[in-house]
Amino acid sequence: MKLYMTDNSDLMEIIKIYPEKGNLIVEGTIMGAMPVKAVVKPAEMRRALGLMSFGTKMSAFLMLFRSSR
Repeated sequence: MKLYMTDNSDLMEIIKIYPEKGNLIVEGTIMGAMPVKAVVKPAEMRRALGLMSFGTKMSAFLMLFRSSR
């Protein structure tokens, strides 16, 4: 999975997401060079979901069924 900046350049490539000790670990590289492991804690996951409106959550869900452009 890749995350892009607004100018469509690569920001981060995520190579693995897995649970560890009640958290989610996100492994990848930032800007194609710097390896990183990020920890997503349960409170932060709830906060992320709270930042999204119902419409945004529905759009994210529907993206699973759309082809890439």
